[in-house]
Amino acid sequence: MAKRNKHKDRIGVVYSTNPDFEYQNDVPLEKETLPPSQQSLKVMLDKKMRGGKQVTLIEGFVGTEEDLKTLGKLIKSKCGVGGTAKNGEILIQGDFREKVINILSSEGYKAKRVGG
Repeated sequence: MAKRNKHKDRIGVVYSTNPDFEYQNDVPLEKETLPPSQQSLKVMLDKKMRGGKQVTLIEGFVGTEEDLKTLGKLIKSKCGVGGTAKNGEILIQGDFREKVINILSSEGYKAKRVGG
């Protein structure tokens, strides 16, 4: 089965007769990663939409997805659990708020506990 819309990112452009035409995407550029001392991260416990399971949620990271995944991998390995890092958030399986705050503080991040 052949794919029909190979160029879905070219919304609105059907055909151009200009040989020098270059399509410009309105894709936002990734933000540069701020140094750890300028990052203000929020650490909270979350149970919503997770089947009653608890996760430690870290949000407020400003930077590239690659740096976010690197930080997530560091936290997951130090806590010894699974999780994910995407869309500016890091999810750690289980209630590890205090441990995560200690890890982030030792790495130079400003971490604050939010919520009950």
